[in-house]
Order: sequence, then C-alpha cells, then structure tokens
Amino acid sequence: MKLTPLTLIITALFLCCSSCTAKKEKPKAKPPVPVKVAQAVQKNVPVQIKAIGNIEAYTTVAIKSQVSGQIARVHFTEGSDVEKGTLLISIDPEPFRATLSQCEATLAKDQAQAKFAREQANRYEGLLKDGIVTRDQYESLHSNAESLAATLAADRAAIKNARIQLGYCSIRSPISGRTGTVALQPGNLVKANDLPIVTINQLSPIYVTFSLPEKRLAEIKRAMAAGQLKIEAVIPNEPGSTETGTISFLDNAVNPATGTIKLKGVFANKARKLWPGQFTDVVMTLASRQNAVVIPTHAIQTSQEGEFVYVVKPDATVEMRQVTSAIAAGEETVIEKGLAAGETVVVDGQLRLTPGAVVETKEKQPAGSKK
Repeated sequence: MKLTPLTLIITALFLCCSSCTAKKEKPKAKPPVPVKVAQAVQKNVPVQIKAIGNIEAYTTVAIKSQVSGQIARVHFTEGSDVEKGTLLISIDPEPFRATLSQCEATLAKDQAQAKFAREQANRYEGLLKDGIVTRDQYESLHSNAESLAATLAADRAAIKNARIQLGYCSIRSPISGRTGTVALQPGNLVKANDLPIVTINQLSPIYVTFSLPEKRLAEIKRAMAAGQLKIEAVIPNEPGSTETGTISFLDNAVNPATGTIKLKGVFANKARKLWPGQFTDVVMTLASRQNAVVIPTHAIQTSQEGEFVYVVKPDATVEMRQVTSAIAAGEETVIEKGLAAGETVVVDGQLRLTPGAVVETKEKQPAGSKK
C-alpha cells in the first residue's frame, strides 16, 4: 500500500509522541534531611547577670615604723602568712631605753624636790598662823610646791611617752594575712612614718569588685531588699571551678562617665584560690524564673521577621515558627511566646531545612545539652 504524504506526517508525529512519553519519568521524592533535635522542657531558671570582676584584698595594711632608728631584725620571711599580733620587725631599742632611763631619773629628782617643797610649805603654814612669817613668804613656798607637783605630772607623761616609743621598736602585725616584699633589711635606717617596710594583704575573706549597667540597678535593689544576693566567681585558670559568696557593697552613686554602678562581693576564699589583682568572671543570681519553657540556645535562628525555630511535627515534617526569647542561662534560653513544653525543635541542621521538609532524627538530646 502506498502511503500518502499526509499519512507519513501523522505516523511520524505519533511515533515522536510515543518516544517522548516513554522517556518521561516520575520525579523522585527528596530524601529526609538528617537533623539533631531537642525537646522543650519546663523548669525553674535562675535570673543571672554576668560581669568581669577584679579581685581585691579584704584589708591591706602598709607597715611603717612609727619611730626613727636602725632595723635590728626581721622576724618573718617575705611572702609568708602571719597572724594578728605576730612580731614582724625589731628596731634597735637601746636609744629609747636610754631616753626612758633619763626620764625616770628626772622624775626621781623632781619627786625629791617636790617632797621638800611640800614639807616646807606645810611648816610655813603653821608659822603663818603663829604670825612668825609673812603671808608672802608662805604663798611663795606654796606656789613652788604646786609648780613641782605639776613638774612631776609632766615627768610621768614623759616616761609614758618614752615607754610608748620603746614599744614602737617592736612592730607587730595588725591583721592576719600574707606579707609581700620586704623593702628594708636589718642594718638599714628607717624614718618615722616614711616608706612602707612591708605590705600585708588579708586574703580570707576576699573581695571581688565589678560594675554593672545602671539599667539593672532597680533589679539589684529589689533582690538585695529580699535578702542576701548570691554571687559566683570563676576561679582563674580553673574553668568550671567557682567560689560562692554574697554581695556586701552597692555604691551610693552611678558613675556618670561609664553609666555603671560598682558592687563588691565577699568570698570566704578558704582555699586561697582567689588572689588580689586577678580578673575573674562573675555571675550574680537575682531571682529564679518559675516554670519557664526552655530550649537550647543554638536552636534559635534569626530572620528579617525576628527569631524562629523549626518545630518537628508528628509526621516528621518541620514547621517554621516565630518565637519570642527572654533571658539566657548558660546554653539554654527561656522562650516567652511561641513554643510549649514537650514540643521538639531542631538544634542542628537548620540551614538545609525549608518549611514542610521531611527530617530524619539523628539523635535526640535534652534541652541545654551540648552538641
């Protein structure tokens, strides 16, 4: 049978359409996206403020000599611990002993003269009554006796002062603490109230001083009114190790230059792990937020519309949900709005997700745990 041109064209079109249909395949479904998830939990969360603090000695005393003289002996080793009342330094006492002996001798001489003048005045008092001596003679002797009595009082004061000066030759520690570098050694001459010979720092207890923004002042005052505020200081060079203390000082004015207010925390520091001059991270707990919904902080993403999380639904698909976060505590963040306790959120793998995507859970971790 002879094919007409029209038949040939129709046949060719049919064969072409059949070939295209045969080659067309159904689109493949996207594989599940592997993610890590965590469950939102409800618990009490501490309201905390973090800052950087400077460690200061509880008390610092610069030891100076109150008398001039030669240092005879140093009774401690620099850098050692001393107790209150411990003898630290001896200054040569001989010049002061000689001064004391001189004052005592002067007192003895004046006592003898005062005794004679008093007896003579008493005799003249009787003679005056008998009319043997004049009143001027009696009053002159009486005045001399009173003058010598005043001299005795001055002599006793001089002896007392000499004994005090002699006592200053033995310099004792006014506090319990740790000594620093000794500036003068035995044989050196020292002047009264001159440069410090040694400085003593009291290390137990100890202060940590830090500053906070003035916008937190109202919270701090409310917390202090409710009771003692707890504070933690991270021990330098010992990550994870902390010392616990309480707030002992709130400054009476905000620093206008920095917009901050100064606080001090006092720590027992029995193990001597906090050392004056060091810097440390400080965490102050103001209160506790009850029954807060908490998720790991790295589950929260940010877009132009604000913060959001990917919530895993029962059918293994994800929903992009807007949330409102509040305070952060460690690696956890409190969610004010948009999430309920028990819901599952994606904490790792968010960059490959889109709303409605199917996910495959690699592992499930509690809120706040590390990746």
